[in-house]
Amino acid sequence: MKEDSICTTGELLGTVLAVQANFYRVQLDQGVRSQEGGTAVRPYRSQKSEIIESDSLLSPVPSPPPPTLLCTRRTRLKKIGQQVMVGDRVVVEEPDWSGKRGAISDVLPRHSELDRPAIANVNQILLVFAVADPPLEPFQLSRFLIKAESTGVDVILCLNKCDLVSLEEKQEISDRLQSWGYKPIFISVQNHINITEVANYLNHKITVIAGPSGVGKSSLINMLIPDANLRVGEVSGKLARGRHTTRHTELFEMPNGGLLADTPGFNQPDLNCTPEELIYYFPEARKLLENGSCRFTDCLHRDEPGCVVGDDWERYEHYLEFLNDAISYQTFLKEQSDPESTLKLKSKKGQNQYEPKLETKKYRRVSRRVQVQNLQDLDLEGEE
Repeated sequence: MKEDSICTTGELLGTVLAVQANFYRVQLDQGVRSQEGGTAVRPYRSQKSEIIESDSLLSPVPSPPPPTLLCTRRTRLKKIGQQVMVGDRVVVEEPDWSGKRGAISDVLPRHSELDRPAIANVNQILLVFAVADPPLEPFQLSRFLIKAESTGVDVILCLNKCDLVSLEEKQEISDRLQSWGYKPIFISVQNHINITEVANYLNHKITVIAGPSGVGKSSLINMLIPDANLRVGEVSGKLARGRHTTRHTELFEMPNGGLLADTPGFNQPDLNCTPEELIYYFPEARKLLENGSCRFTDCLHRDEPGCVVGDDWERYEHYLEFLNDAISYQTFLKEQSDPESTLKLKSKKGQNQYEPKLETKKYRRVSRRVQVQNLQDLDLEGEE
């Protein structure tokens, strides 16, 4: 509702494509004229040409790309703690068309938000792995899938370098992943296999492409968006892992509409869910819970009596290991939330405030008074 009102008042709306240091690259909605004066803002739709009628002849006329401004964030937003993320819909004030500068004055409400990478308004996650070079690791893939499921957005699983495995191996991988609850798309960027099928999933949506390093994420983006020109790295021969080439998060415009976010690769995503939530991020276990319920409401599905999940599914060992990680994470959060465990209360000028509590034996020297008392105690023990 707020976005509609802003459009009617003539303020500039745009989407944050990249964040670097204290600057934000904002693509304004299509229909904004790159000059001062009146502006006609309409929600952005990516289309490469418009059809106009001239002398009863229809001809395509390329539409100019929407202007992009390098913006700063208003101090007011900083004071109220309003973070600006990649993918945010923002209001831009005081555009300098000649210098291509502006200032972000407001951030519109988000319908989704990812913490790592920090992206807003995402519709789906394209999870890219390789079936070979580097080899497919089921445990690592399972961890990425759990992290993707925990975001609450749709997950698309894409397996690159399918030309390096046989048809039998590909069928075996497909059957295994379908038992996990996923239907993978097998592609080969090098041989242009099923690239169009992937592109059809991305049209008119904001998609985050994620996965470990070296699986071909940047190569896939270069194939889908030739103007992206992302740097591509090779796989390490010693570790059989990829080398990082993407250093920051950025949105790229798809040729037929939509935005695709390339993210820095990482090999072990963090799991920050609660132990009770974890089981619902396994589609095969979630299906078991839909058909019945455990005897205990706080069941963690570790051989508790009356548990409907059981251990007769392939990723059960993965679940137990991730469960230990989730329990450790919750224990860490409780320790951090308890100020008495890491902080001490001090009064200064009539005001109470917490300060970091130093470890007694590590940072503090024993006072002379305590030393004298210890010596006196030793003397008394000697006399006895």
